[in-house]
Amino acid sequence: MPLGYFSLILHAHLPFVRHPEYPSFLEEDWLFEAITEVYLPLIFIFQTLHESGVKPRLAMNVSPPLCEMLADEVLQTRYTRHLENLLELAQKEENRTQTEAPEFNAVAKMYVDNLSASLDLWNNRYKRNLITAFRELQDEGVIEIITCCATHGFMPLISTVEARRAQVQIAVANYKKHFHRQPRGIWLAECAYEPGVEDLLKDAGIEYFISDTHAILYGDPRPRYGVHAPVVTPNGTAVFARDVETSQQVWSAEIGYPGNDLYREFYRDIGWDAPLDYIRPYLDDDANRKHLGLKYHRITGRDVPQNLKQPYIPSLARDKAAENASHFIGERIKQAHKLRETFDGHPPLVVSPYDAELYGHWWFEGPQFIDFFFKKIHFDQDEIQCITPGDFLDAGLPIQVQQPTASSWGEAGYYKVWINEGNSWMYPHQHDAERRMTLIADCLSSLVPEPSSLEVRVANQAARELLLAESSDWAFQIYQGTTVEYSSRRFQSHIQRFNMLAAMLDTGEIDHDLLDEIESRDNIFAEIDYRVYKS
Repeated sequence: MPLGYFSLILHAHLPFVRHPEYPSFLEEDWLFEAITEVYLPLIFIFQTLHESGVKPRLAMNVSPPLCEMLADEVLQTRYTRHLENLLELAQKEENRTQTEAPEFNAVAKMYVDNLSASLDLWNNRYKRNLITAFRELQDEGVIEIITCCATHGFMPLISTVEARRAQVQIAVANYKKHFHRQPRGIWLAECAYEPGVEDLLKDAGIEYFISDTHAILYGDPRPRYGVHAPVVTPNGTAVFARDVETSQQVWSAEIGYPGNDLYREFYRDIGWDAPLDYIRPYLDDDANRKHLGLKYHRITGRDVPQNLKQPYIPSLARDKAAENASHFIGERIKQAHKLRETFDGHPPLVVSPYDAELYGHWWFEGPQFIDFFFKKIHFDQDEIQCITPGDFLDAGLPIQVQQPTASSWGEAGYYKVWINEGNSWMYPHQHDAERRMTLIADCLSSLVPEPSSLEVRVANQAARELLLAESSDWAFQIYQGTTVEYSSRRFQSHIQRFNMLAAMLDTGEIDHDLLDEIESRDNIFAEIDYRVYKS
């Protein structure tokens, strides 16, 4: 038995953003940036580690909306064009910086190398479908893929048990479609939990979920090992809670690794720095400036103005990532020694959940850090063992029974990020739609003869619109003050479409053209069955 266990859990999620009605759409860049900076690098690192004999055991949630976008041919085609254009710009920059800005030439070359490799992986190895890549990693025993609420719905703020159940059941069905097996675990959206949710999970065959620290710390009875061992709820569903110390080492703006002076500065980007005419071919038709992903400066210092940032030096940043990985492992060994003494010899489990987008997007060197971490864990020590939550459950260790308490991983630990004076206007509309969806499902299910295929289409699309309206991303972005207009419009649009579709069923007057248009736009969950909303 090792000194202690460590479980890295990555949460890969983006809201469903797909706009075929436009030739290009700014918010689709969220997906394109994440593929280039996060998913492709991580998949490549995991596969390379595995092929070299290092098994990087970790859990990774690939959320249902992300799965649906990664498998969508429209978005695959648009991403290919995006990546080709970005590589073209990087190649221009490599040539330009040779003479005009030699201090940036090494960075420009790095981008050409990275983007060329990404394009090759995307087109040739993964055939433009990263779902296949993730599935192969799981099938090879490298990672454990878990699911998430169907559209990242914030469970405690969903008003009916039927709508909550749908978020779970639809997620499980979608997971089976993409990964060809039953998911063992779930990342509850925003780690938002309240007692009773576990019953819906158990009914769907889910064995465990991820929570924030205080779900267990303040649970009843008091946890014997704090958050450094899972608990099981009275119905047998296991709960794995976030460790605070590891979160601070990576997330904290004051002491976290990503703030090191040598790492790449996120906010200096050629999309804002270069002459507009030079980058115009890589912008939208209106030539609106945006982040393009080519960034040439290092953080330099927290108080250093953006115009005084120093050139980024890739080799120094890579060395720092290796150093941070070694430090992180050393701290885990110290932590394990201390906890094991406290627990009278019981081996602690440290659970470290993070947004996957931190590794590569916000923290450019994050994938390098993960690569070094797993190599050093494998070759340089034998005290800490990396496992997944499923591995821990399979070990058969005794687990304390406890009733966790309500919690989330948002600011202050509860729900205020998702319901406050800025976004509370959303919920009466959402809750009305949730109640109405169950009425629709009950009414159609009771029809003799059965509903027509056209009525089933309308009901299934109404369910999709409700699910998309329930996404916690809209309330979060409104609270954060980012993309407020887009998020408000998305929520309102889905509620409006839901109401139009419900009215078609009420009146029996179905607008075929409108139904076709809505289905083609919001095409998430082709496998959906509205009857999941039956009371």
